[in-house]
Amino acid sequence: MAAKDEADDKLDHKTDAKAPKGAPVIRQVEVAGEDMGSRVLNRHIPAWVISGAIHVVVIGFLVIFMSGGNEIAANPNDLTTTQVEDPKEDDKNLTNEEVGFDPDLAAATDAKREENVNVEAPATEDPVGLPDQPNETAPMTAVAGLTPDLGAGTPAELSNTGMMAAGPGGGGSAFSVPGMAGRSGSTKDKMLKSGGGNTESEAAVARGLAWLARKQLKDGSWEFDGSSKDKIASTGLALLPFLAAGETHKYGTKYKDTVKRGLDWLMSRVGSGGGFAGSNNMYAVGIATVALCEAAGMTKDPAVKAKATMAVGYIVGAQGRNGSWGYSGPASNEGDTSIVGWQVQALASGKLAEIKFDKDKVFKNANKFLESVSTDSGSKYGYTTKGASQTLTPVGLLSRYYMQEMSPRHPAFGRGVDFLKQFPPQKGYFDMYYYYYATQVMHFYEGPDWHKFWNPKMRDLLIDLQNKGGDDEKRGSWEKDQGFIGSQCGKLGTTCLALLTLEVYYRHLPLYKRDNGGLAELER
Repeated sequence: MAAKDEADDKLDHKTDAKAPKGAPVIRQVEVAGEDMGSRVLNRHIPAWVISGAIHVVVIGFLVIFMSGGNEIAANPNDLTTTQVEDPKEDDKNLTNEEVGFDPDLAAATDAKREENVNVEAPATEDPVGLPDQPNETAPMTAVAGLTPDLGAGTPAELSNTGMMAAGPGGGGSAFSVPGMAGRSGSTKDKMLKSGGGNTESEAAVARGLAWLARKQLKDGSWEFDGSSKDKIASTGLALLPFLAAGETHKYGTKYKDTVKRGLDWLMSRVGSGGGFAGSNNMYAVGIATVALCEAAGMTKDPAVKAKATMAVGYIVGAQGRNGSWGYSGPASNEGDTSIVGWQVQALASGKLAEIKFDKDKVFKNANKFLESVSTDSGSKYGYTTKGASQTLTPVGLLSRYYMQEMSPRHPAFGRGVDFLKQFPPQKGYFDMYYYYYATQVMHFYEGPDWHKFWNPKMRDLLIDLQNKGGDDEKRGSWEKDQGFIGSQCGKLGTTCLALLTLEVYYRHLPLYKRDNGGLAELER
Protein backbone atom coordinates (compact mmCIF):
# COMPACT_ATOMS: atom_id res chain seq x y z
CA MET A 1 0.00 0.00 0.00
CA ALA A 2 2.82 2.36 0.89
CA ALA A 3 4.53 1.58 -2.42
CA LYS A 4 1.34 2.38 -4.33
CA ASP A 5 0.93 5.74 -2.54
CA GLU A 6 4.54 6.61 -3.33
CA ALA A 7 4.03 5.75 -6.99
CA ASP A 8 0.86 7.93 -7.15
CA ASP A 9 2.77 10.84 -5.58
CA LYS A 10 5.51 10.54 -8.20
CA LEU A 11 2.94 10.44 -11.02
CA ASP A 12 1.21 13.58 -9.75
CA HIS A 13 4.59 15.27 -9.46
CA LYS A 14 5.47 14.45 -13.06
CA THR A 15 2.08 15.62 -14.33
CA ASP A 16 2.32 18.92 -12.52
CA ALA A 17 5.87 19.41 -13.76
CA LYS A 18 4.71 19.60 -17.40
CA ALA A 19 2.62 22.75 -16.80
CA PRO A 20 4.32 26.15 -17.12
CA LYS A 21 5.44 27.56 -13.83
CA GLY A 22 2.68 29.48 -12.17
CA ALA A 23 0.06 28.38 -14.70
CA PRO A 24 -3.12 26.79 -13.42
CA VAL A 25 -3.46 23.09 -13.91
CA ILE A 26 -6.63 22.12 -15.74
CA ARG A 27 -7.71 18.51 -15.76
CA GLN A 28 -10.38 17.29 -18.09
CA VAL A 29 -12.96 15.07 -16.44
CA GLU A 30 -15.05 12.89 -18.69
CA VAL A 31 -18.66 12.28 -17.75
CA ALA A 32 -19.86 8.89 -18.69
CA GLY A 33 -23.18 8.77 -20.49
CA GLU A 34 -26.11 6.99 -18.98
CA ASP A 35 -26.53 3.56 -20.54
CA MET A 36 -29.78 1.62 -21.00
CA GLY A 37 -29.35 -0.41 -17.79
CA SER A 38 -28.97 2.74 -15.73
CA ARG A 39 -32.08 4.32 -17.21
CA VAL A 40 -34.17 1.25 -16.42
CA LEU A 41 -32.78 1.07 -12.88
CA ASN A 42 -33.46 4.76 -12.18
CA ARG A 43 -36.98 4.53 -13.61
CA HIS A 44 -38.19 1.42 -11.74
CA ILE A 45 -36.38 1.61 -8.38
CA PRO A 46 -37.05 4.61 -6.12
CA ALA A 47 -34.04 6.62 -5.00
CA TRP A 48 -34.77 6.00 -1.34
CA VAL A 49 -34.44 2.25 -1.84
CA ILE A 50 -31.04 2.61 -3.48
CA SER A 51 -29.88 5.02 -0.77
CA GLY A 52 -31.03 2.66 1.99
CA ALA A 53 -29.23 -0.30 0.43
CA ILE A 54 -26.00 1.65 0.15
CA HIS A 55 -26.21 2.67 3.82
CA VAL A 56 -26.78 -0.93 4.89
CA VAL A 57 -23.71 -2.10 2.96
CA VAL A 58 -21.52 0.68 4.40
CA ILE A 59 -22.65 0.05 7.99
CA GLY A 60 -22.14 -3.70 7.59
CA PHE A 61 -18.61 -3.14 6.27
CA LEU A 62 -17.75 -0.88 9.22
CA VAL A 63 -19.05 -3.45 11.73
CA ILE A 64 -16.98 -6.23 10.16
CA PHE A 65 -13.87 -4.07 9.97
CA MET A 66 -14.11 -2.84 13.58
CA SER A 67 -14.81 -6.28 15.04
CA GLY A 68 -11.90 -7.72 13.10
CA GLY A 69 -9.59 -5.10 14.55
CA ASN A 70 -10.70 -5.89 18.07
CA GLU A 71 -10.18 -9.57 17.45
CA ILE A 72 -6.60 -8.94 16.41
CA ALA A 73 -5.93 -6.79 19.46
CA ALA A 74 -7.36 -9.43 21.73
CA ASN A 75 -5.27 -12.28 20.38
CA PRO A 76 -2.63 -12.99 23.05
CA ASN A 77 -0.74 -15.40 20.83
CA ASP A 78 0.08 -12.78 18.21
CA LEU A 79 2.53 -10.75 20.25
CA THR A 80 3.40 -8.49 17.33
CA THR A 81 -0.11 -6.94 17.32
CA THR A 82 -1.05 -7.07 20.99
CA GLN A 83 -2.53 -3.81 22.22
CA VAL A 84 -1.56 -2.83 25.75
CA GLU A 85 -3.82 -0.88 28.03
CA ASP A 86 -2.59 2.11 29.94
CA PRO A 87 -1.83 1.40 33.59
CA LYS A 88 -4.86 2.09 35.76
CA GLU A 89 -4.64 3.50 39.25
CA ASP A 90 -7.65 1.42 40.32
CA ASP A 91 -6.06 -1.89 39.37
CA LYS A 92 -6.47 -4.20 42.35
CA ASN A 93 -4.06 -6.95 41.32
CA LEU A 94 -1.35 -5.87 43.73
CA THR A 95 -3.46 -4.64 46.62
CA ASN A 96 -5.44 -7.72 47.58
CA GLU A 97 -3.16 -10.13 49.34
CA GLU A 98 -5.86 -12.69 49.98
CA VAL A 99 -7.60 -13.34 46.65
CA GLY A 100 -4.88 -12.22 44.28
CA PHE A 101 -5.48 -11.87 40.56
CA ASP A 102 -9.01 -13.04 39.81
CA PRO A 103 -11.16 -15.36 41.91
CA ASP A 104 -12.62 -16.92 38.75
CA LEU A 105 -9.29 -17.54 37.04
CA ALA A 106 -8.47 -21.23 36.71
CA ALA A 107 -4.94 -22.56 36.50
CA ALA A 108 -3.77 -24.00 33.20
CA THR A 109 -3.45 -27.40 34.82
CA ASP A 110 -4.55 -28.96 38.06
CA ALA A 111 -1.38 -29.50 40.03
CA LYS A 112 -3.18 -31.84 42.42
CA ARG A 113 -3.60 -34.34 39.60
CA GLU A 114 -0.03 -34.17 38.41
CA GLU A 115 2.06 -37.26 38.88
CA ASN A 116 4.61 -36.98 41.62
CA VAL A 117 8.11 -36.80 40.20
CA ASN A 118 10.86 -37.32 42.73
CA VAL A 119 14.58 -37.21 42.26
CA GLU A 120 17.02 -38.54 44.77
CA ALA A 121 18.57 -35.59 46.56
CA PRO A 122 21.83 -36.56 48.14
CA ALA A 123 23.73 -34.08 50.23
CA THR A 124 26.64 -32.30 48.62
CA GLU A 125 29.82 -31.15 50.26
CA ASP A 126 29.63 -27.64 48.84
CA PRO A 127 26.65 -25.39 48.14
CA VAL A 128 25.81 -25.21 44.46
CA GLY A 129 26.69 -22.05 42.59
CA LEU A 130 29.91 -21.25 44.43
CA PRO A 131 33.37 -20.97 42.85
CA ASP A 132 35.25 -24.21 42.31
CA GLN A 133 31.98 -26.00 41.66
CA PRO A 134 32.56 -29.30 39.85
CA ASN A 135 31.88 -28.93 36.16
CA GLU A 136 30.16 -32.29 36.02
CA THR A 137 26.53 -32.70 37.07
CA ALA A 138 25.97 -31.20 40.49
CA PRO A 139 23.44 -33.25 42.49
CA MET A 140 20.45 -31.45 43.90
CA THR A 141 21.07 -30.16 47.38
CA ALA A 142 18.83 -31.73 49.99
CA VAL A 143 17.44 -29.32 52.54
CA ALA A 144 18.07 -31.83 55.29
CA GLY A 145 21.67 -32.88 55.01
CA LEU A 146 23.29 -29.77 53.59
CA THR A 147 26.78 -29.34 54.94
CA PRO A 148 26.59 -27.66 58.38
CA ASP A 149 29.26 -25.11 57.52
CA LEU A 150 27.91 -23.68 54.28
CA GLY A 151 31.07 -21.81 53.49
CA ALA A 152 33.56 -24.50 54.38
CA GLY A 153 36.23 -24.97 51.76
CA THR A 154 34.97 -22.11 49.61
CA PRO A 155 37.28 -19.10 49.57
CA ALA A 156 34.87 -16.70 47.89
CA GLU A 157 32.05 -15.26 49.97
CA LEU A 158 29.99 -12.10 49.86
CA SER A 159 31.45 -9.23 51.80
CA ASN A 160 30.86 -5.52 52.19
CA THR A 161 32.57 -4.99 48.85
CA GLY A 162 30.24 -7.30 46.98
CA MET A 163 29.55 -10.78 45.81
CA MET A 164 32.38 -13.12 45.02
CA ALA A 165 30.33 -16.07 43.81
CA ALA A 166 27.17 -17.00 41.99
CA GLY A 167 24.78 -14.21 42.77
CA PRO A 168 21.04 -14.07 42.84
CA GLY A 169 19.04 -14.39 39.68
CA GLY A 170 16.94 -12.01 37.83
CA GLY A 171 17.23 -11.23 34.32
CA GLY A 172 4.96 -1.82 29.46
CA SER A 173 3.27 3.10 27.88
CA ALA A 174 1.24 0.93 29.30
CA PHE A 175 4.92 0.12 28.98
CA SER A 176 6.98 1.61 26.23
CA VAL A 177 9.20 -1.24 25.14
CA PRO A 178 7.51 -4.26 23.53
CA GLY A 179 9.43 -6.82 25.56
CA MET A 180 7.89 -5.51 28.80
CA ALA A 181 4.35 -4.95 27.51
CA GLY A 182 3.04 -7.97 29.39
CA ARG A 183 3.33 -6.19 32.73
CA SER A 184 0.15 -4.17 32.36
CA GLY A 185 -3.55 -4.34 31.67
CA SER A 186 -5.33 -7.02 29.70
CA THR A 187 -2.09 -8.28 28.18
CA LYS A 188 -0.81 -9.13 31.65
CA ASP A 189 -4.06 -10.86 32.53
CA LYS A 190 -3.99 -12.98 29.38
CA MET A 191 -0.37 -13.94 29.76
CA LEU A 192 -0.88 -14.86 33.40
CA LYS A 193 -3.81 -17.12 32.56
CA SER A 194 -2.34 -18.68 29.42
CA GLY A 195 1.00 -19.26 31.14
CA GLY A 196 -0.49 -21.13 34.08
CA GLY A 197 -0.61 -18.54 36.84
CA ASN A 198 -3.66 -18.47 39.07
CA THR A 199 -5.41 -16.73 41.93
CA GLU A 200 -3.10 -18.12 44.56
CA SER A 201 0.12 -17.28 42.71
CA GLU A 202 -0.90 -13.63 42.30
CA ALA A 203 -1.99 -13.47 45.93
CA ALA A 204 1.49 -14.73 46.85
CA VAL A 205 3.01 -11.97 44.71
CA ALA A 206 0.83 -9.37 46.43
CA ARG A 207 1.89 -10.58 49.88
CA GLY A 208 5.54 -10.68 48.86
CA LEU A 209 5.53 -7.14 47.47
CA ALA A 210 3.90 -5.87 50.67
CA TRP A 211 6.65 -7.55 52.70
CA LEU A 212 9.37 -6.08 50.48
CA ALA A 213 7.88 -2.60 50.82
CA ARG A 214 7.94 -2.94 54.63
CA LYS A 215 11.63 -3.90 54.49
CA GLN A 216 12.68 -0.76 52.59
CA LEU A 217 14.99 1.45 54.63
CA LYS A 218 14.34 5.14 55.27
CA ASP A 219 16.86 6.23 52.66
CA GLY A 220 15.07 4.17 49.97
CA SER A 221 17.53 1.27 49.85
CA TRP A 222 17.26 -2.34 50.92
CA GLU A 223 19.84 -4.50 52.68
CA PHE A 224 20.38 -8.26 52.59
CA ASP A 225 19.94 -10.08 55.88
CA GLY A 226 22.59 -12.66 54.98
CA SER A 227 26.36 -12.33 55.11
CA SER A 228 26.43 -9.86 52.21
CA LYS A 229 25.86 -6.20 53.00
CA ASP A 230 26.17 -4.95 49.41
CA LYS A 231 23.31 -2.46 49.20
CA ILE A 232 23.78 -1.89 45.46
CA ALA A 233 22.95 -5.53 44.79
CA SER A 234 20.16 -5.75 47.39
CA THR A 235 18.45 -2.54 46.26
CA GLY A 236 18.63 -3.48 42.59
CA LEU A 237 17.30 -6.95 43.32
CA ALA A 238 14.46 -5.66 45.53
CA LEU A 239 13.27 -3.26 42.81
CA LEU A 240 12.91 -5.99 40.20
CA PRO A 241 9.74 -7.71 41.55
CA PHE A 242 7.95 -4.34 41.70
CA LEU A 243 8.95 -3.52 38.13
CA ALA A 244 7.93 -6.99 36.96
CA ALA A 245 4.48 -6.42 38.48
CA GLY A 246 4.07 -3.18 36.51
CA GLU A 247 4.92 -0.82 39.37
CA THR A 248 7.18 2.08 38.37
CA HIS A 249 8.01 5.53 39.70
CA LYS A 250 5.66 6.98 37.07
CA TYR A 251 2.77 4.53 37.23
CA GLY A 252 1.69 2.37 40.11
CA THR A 253 -1.35 1.01 41.88
CA LYS A 254 0.27 0.96 45.31
CA TYR A 255 4.06 1.10 45.21
CA LYS A 256 4.91 4.10 43.03
CA ASP A 257 6.59 5.90 45.92
CA THR A 258 8.41 2.72 47.01
CA VAL A 259 9.91 2.33 43.53
CA LYS A 260 10.73 6.03 43.24
CA ARG A 261 12.64 6.10 46.51
CA GLY A 262 14.57 2.94 45.57
CA LEU A 263 15.43 4.26 42.12
CA ASP A 264 16.49 7.64 43.47
CA TRP A 265 18.85 5.96 45.90
CA LEU A 266 20.28 3.64 43.23
CA MET A 267 20.71 6.42 40.66
CA SER A 268 22.53 8.57 43.20
CA ARG A 269 25.20 5.84 43.41
CA VAL A 270 26.01 5.79 39.66
CA GLY A 271 29.43 7.35 39.14
CA SER A 272 30.70 9.29 36.15
CA GLY A 273 32.25 6.14 34.67
CA GLY A 274 29.07 4.07 35.06
CA GLY A 275 30.21 2.12 38.11
CA PHE A 276 28.38 2.25 41.44
CA ALA A 277 29.72 3.96 44.53
CA GLY A 278 29.90 1.60 47.46
CA SER A 279 30.49 -1.51 45.37
CA ASN A 280 33.16 -2.47 42.88
CA ASN A 281 31.63 -5.88 42.31
CA MET A 282 30.28 -6.91 38.92
CA TYR A 283 27.43 -8.95 40.37
CA ALA A 284 26.08 -5.82 42.04
CA VAL A 285 26.65 -3.80 38.85
CA GLY A 286 24.76 -6.35 36.77
CA ILE A 287 21.79 -6.59 39.14
CA ALA A 288 21.48 -2.81 39.57
CA THR A 289 21.79 -2.24 35.82
CA VAL A 290 18.89 -4.60 35.11
CA ALA A 291 16.73 -2.53 37.47
CA LEU A 292 17.76 0.77 35.88
CA CYS A 293 17.24 -0.52 32.34
CA GLU A 294 13.81 -1.96 33.12
CA ALA A 295 12.67 1.29 34.75
CA ALA A 296 14.02 3.29 31.82
CA GLY A 297 12.37 1.05 29.24
CA MET A 298 9.02 0.98 30.99
CA THR A 299 8.73 4.74 31.50
CA LYS A 300 10.97 6.41 28.90
CA ASP A 301 12.23 8.63 31.71
CA PRO A 302 15.32 10.38 30.26
CA ALA A 303 16.96 10.78 33.68
CA VAL A 304 16.75 7.07 34.39
CA LYS A 305 17.82 6.17 30.87
CA ALA A 306 20.91 8.38 31.17
CA LYS A 307 22.03 6.53 34.31
CA ALA A 308 21.18 3.14 32.79
CA THR A 309 23.19 4.01 29.67
CA MET A 310 26.24 4.80 31.78
CA ALA A 311 25.91 1.50 33.67
CA VAL A 312 25.55 -0.47 30.42
CA GLY A 313 28.66 1.24 29.07
CA TYR A 314 30.56 0.22 32.19
CA ILE A 315 29.58 -3.43 31.70
CA VAL A 316 30.58 -3.38 28.04
CA GLY A 317 33.97 -1.91 28.93
CA ALA A 318 34.56 -4.45 31.69
CA GLN A 319 34.22 -7.54 29.52
CA GLY A 320 37.30 -9.75 29.66
CA ARG A 321 39.27 -11.05 26.70
CA ASN A 322 37.64 -14.45 26.85
CA GLY A 323 34.13 -12.96 26.79
CA SER A 324 33.40 -13.31 30.51
CA TRP A 325 33.51 -10.70 33.28
CA GLY A 326 35.76 -10.61 36.33
CA TYR A 327 34.36 -10.04 39.79
CA SER A 328 35.92 -6.63 40.32
CA GLY A 329 35.30 -4.85 37.05
CA PRO A 330 37.72 -3.90 34.29
CA ALA A 331 40.85 -4.38 36.36
CA SER A 332 40.01 -7.94 37.44
CA ASN A 333 40.67 -11.27 35.84
CA GLU A 334 38.15 -13.12 33.72
CA GLY A 335 35.18 -14.75 35.38
CA ASP A 336 32.78 -17.66 35.00
CA THR A 337 29.37 -18.74 33.74
CA SER A 338 27.46 -17.47 36.76
CA ILE A 339 28.71 -13.89 36.48
CA VAL A 340 28.22 -13.94 32.70
CA GLY A 341 24.55 -14.72 33.32
CA TRP A 342 23.99 -11.47 35.20
CA GLN A 343 25.83 -9.27 32.74
CA VAL A 344 23.90 -10.78 29.82
CA GLN A 345 20.61 -10.10 31.60
CA ALA A 346 21.68 -6.49 32.16
CA LEU A 347 22.68 -6.04 28.52
CA ALA A 348 19.50 -7.71 27.26
CA SER A 349 17.48 -5.32 29.43
CA GLY A 350 19.51 -2.45 28.01
CA LYS A 351 18.69 -3.59 24.50
CA LEU A 352 14.97 -3.68 25.37
CA ALA A 353 15.27 -0.15 26.80
CA GLU A 354 16.73 0.97 23.44
CA ILE A 355 20.12 1.80 24.93
CA LYS A 356 22.76 1.80 22.23
CA PHE A 357 25.89 -0.31 22.60
CA ASP A 358 27.88 -2.63 20.36
CA LYS A 359 25.69 -5.63 21.10
CA ASP A 360 27.03 -7.65 18.18
CA LYS A 361 30.56 -7.53 19.54
CA VAL A 362 29.81 -7.98 23.23
CA PHE A 363 27.27 -10.77 22.64
CA LYS A 364 29.61 -12.51 20.21
CA ASN A 365 32.38 -12.55 22.81
CA ALA A 366 30.04 -13.70 25.61
CA ASN A 367 28.71 -16.44 23.38
CA LYS A 368 32.27 -17.53 22.64
CA PHE A 369 32.90 -17.92 26.36
CA LEU A 370 29.72 -19.94 26.86
CA GLU A 371 30.70 -22.22 24.02
CA SER A 372 34.02 -22.82 25.74
CA VAL A 373 32.31 -24.15 28.89
CA SER A 374 29.53 -26.10 27.17
CA THR A 375 29.16 -29.79 26.42
CA ASP A 376 26.80 -31.82 24.25
CA SER A 377 26.85 -29.13 21.53
CA GLY A 378 25.64 -26.38 23.85
CA SER A 379 22.96 -28.18 25.85
CA LYS A 380 24.87 -28.24 29.17
CA TYR A 381 27.31 -25.84 30.84
CA GLY A 382 30.14 -25.84 33.34
CA TYR A 383 31.67 -23.18 35.55
CA THR A 384 34.97 -22.15 33.94
CA THR A 385 35.64 -25.22 31.80
CA LYS A 386 33.49 -27.65 29.87
CA GLY A 387 30.98 -29.39 32.09
CA ALA A 388 27.39 -30.32 32.81
CA SER A 389 26.38 -28.54 36.00
CA GLN A 390 22.77 -28.68 37.09
CA THR A 391 23.00 -25.16 38.50
CA LEU A 392 24.87 -23.49 35.65
CA THR A 393 23.20 -25.20 32.69
CA PRO A 394 20.06 -23.01 32.93
CA VAL A 395 22.31 -19.93 33.25
CA GLY A 396 24.05 -20.83 29.99
CA LEU A 397 20.82 -21.66 28.17
CA LEU A 398 19.04 -18.51 29.33
CA SER A 399 22.02 -16.31 28.43
CA ARG A 400 22.18 -17.68 24.90
CA TYR A 401 18.41 -17.24 24.60
CA TYR A 402 18.56 -13.59 25.67
CA MET A 403 21.42 -12.94 23.25
CA GLN A 404 19.27 -14.62 20.56
CA GLU A 405 22.03 -17.06 19.83
CA MET A 406 19.78 -20.05 20.52
CA SER A 407 16.02 -20.34 20.07
CA PRO A 408 13.83 -22.90 21.85
CA ARG A 409 13.61 -24.93 18.65
CA HIS A 410 17.37 -25.46 18.63
CA PRO A 411 18.06 -29.15 19.32
CA ALA A 412 20.56 -28.28 22.07
CA PHE A 413 17.95 -26.16 23.86
CA GLY A 414 15.59 -29.12 23.89
CA ARG A 415 18.27 -31.45 25.23
CA GLY A 416 19.06 -28.89 27.92
CA VAL A 417 15.39 -28.87 28.93
CA ASP A 418 15.45 -32.66 29.18
CA PHE A 419 18.49 -32.37 31.43
CA LEU A 420 16.77 -29.84 33.74
CA LYS A 421 13.74 -32.11 34.01
CA GLN A 422 15.94 -34.51 35.96
CA PHE A 423 15.95 -31.88 38.74
CA PRO A 424 12.32 -30.73 39.04
CA PRO A 425 10.82 -28.51 41.73
CA GLN A 426 10.03 -30.64 44.75
CA LYS A 427 9.61 -30.52 48.48
CA GLY A 428 12.84 -31.05 50.37
CA TYR A 429 14.86 -29.06 47.82
CA PHE A 430 14.80 -25.27 47.97
CA ASP A 431 17.45 -23.52 45.88
CA MET A 432 16.11 -20.28 44.41
CA TYR A 433 19.22 -19.59 42.34
CA TYR A 434 18.59 -22.77 40.36
CA TYR A 435 14.81 -22.39 40.30
CA TYR A 436 14.97 -18.80 39.07
CA TYR A 437 17.07 -19.61 36.02
CA ALA A 438 15.55 -23.01 35.23
CA THR A 439 11.99 -21.66 35.41
CA GLN A 440 12.72 -19.01 32.78
CA VAL A 441 14.27 -21.60 30.47
CA MET A 442 11.28 -23.92 30.85
CA HIS A 443 8.79 -21.04 30.41
CA PHE A 444 10.37 -19.91 27.15
CA TYR A 445 10.44 -23.52 25.94
CA GLU A 446 6.67 -23.77 26.53
CA GLY A 447 4.70 -26.86 25.56
CA PRO A 448 3.82 -29.78 27.85
CA ASP A 449 7.24 -29.59 29.51
CA TRP A 450 6.19 -26.21 30.91
CA HIS A 451 2.43 -26.50 31.28
CA LYS A 452 2.14 -30.04 32.60
CA PHE A 453 5.54 -30.86 34.06
CA TRP A 454 7.35 -27.81 35.44
CA ASN A 455 4.94 -24.95 36.10
CA PRO A 456 2.40 -26.70 38.36
CA LYS A 457 5.18 -28.03 40.57
CA MET A 458 7.14 -24.78 40.71
CA ARG A 459 4.11 -22.56 41.23
CA ASP A 460 2.55 -24.69 43.95
CA LEU A 461 5.85 -25.27 45.76
CA LEU A 462 6.46 -21.53 46.11
CA ILE A 463 2.88 -20.86 47.16
CA ASP A 464 3.15 -23.58 49.78
CA LEU A 465 6.50 -22.35 51.16
CA GLN A 466 5.54 -18.69 51.55
CA ASN A 467 4.86 -17.36 55.03
CA LYS A 468 1.18 -16.42 54.81
CA GLY A 469 0.64 -15.41 58.42
CA GLY A 470 2.56 -14.00 61.32
CA ASP A 471 3.71 -10.48 62.05
CA ASP A 472 5.06 -7.88 59.62
CA GLU A 473 8.54 -9.34 59.88
CA LYS A 474 7.37 -12.65 58.46
CA ARG A 475 4.09 -12.40 56.53
CA GLY A 476 4.66 -12.49 52.76
CA SER A 477 8.29 -13.59 52.87
CA TRP A 478 10.03 -16.86 52.13
CA GLU A 479 12.50 -18.27 54.63
CA LYS A 480 16.07 -18.22 53.37
CA ASP A 481 16.80 -21.17 51.14
CA GLN A 482 19.41 -23.78 51.99
CA GLY A 483 21.83 -22.84 49.24
CA PHE A 484 23.99 -19.89 48.36
CA ILE A 485 21.20 -17.31 48.18
CA GLY A 486 19.92 -18.03 51.67
CA SER A 487 23.42 -17.93 53.14
CA GLN A 488 24.58 -14.76 51.46
CA CYS A 489 21.37 -12.84 50.70
CA GLY A 490 19.05 -14.16 53.41
CA LYS A 491 15.27 -13.91 53.38
CA LEU A 492 15.39 -10.75 51.29
CA GLY A 493 17.29 -12.37 48.43
CA THR A 494 15.27 -15.57 48.64
CA THR A 495 11.98 -13.64 48.61
CA CYS A 496 13.03 -11.51 45.63
CA LEU A 497 13.90 -14.55 43.53
CA ALA A 498 10.73 -16.38 44.58
CA LEU A 499 8.64 -13.38 43.49
CA LEU A 500 10.43 -13.07 40.15
CA THR A 501 9.82 -16.77 39.58
CA LEU A 502 6.09 -16.35 40.24
CA GLU A 503 6.06 -13.33 37.90
CA VAL A 504 7.64 -15.27 35.03
CA TYR A 505 4.29 -15.46 33.20
CA TYR A 506 4.30 -11.78 32.29
CA ARG A 507 7.72 -10.37 33.17
CA HIS A 508 9.16 -10.68 29.66
CA LEU A 509 7.39 -11.41 26.41
CA PRO A 510 9.08 -14.31 24.64
CA LEU A 511 11.58 -13.43 21.92
CA TYR A 512 10.13 -16.22 19.80
CA LYS A 513 6.56 -17.45 19.34
CA ARG A 514 5.12 -20.79 18.39
CA ASP A 515 3.20 -20.99 15.12
CA ASN A 516 2.16 -23.67 12.65
CA GLY A 517 5.66 -23.79 11.27
CA GLY A 518 7.43 -24.12 14.60
CA LEU A 519 9.07 -21.17 16.33
CA ALA A 520 9.30 -17.76 14.72
CA GLU A 521 11.65 -15.00 15.80
CA LEU A 522 9.81 -11.89 16.97
CA GLU A 523 12.52 -9.26 17.05
CA ARG A 524 16.20 -8.85 16.42
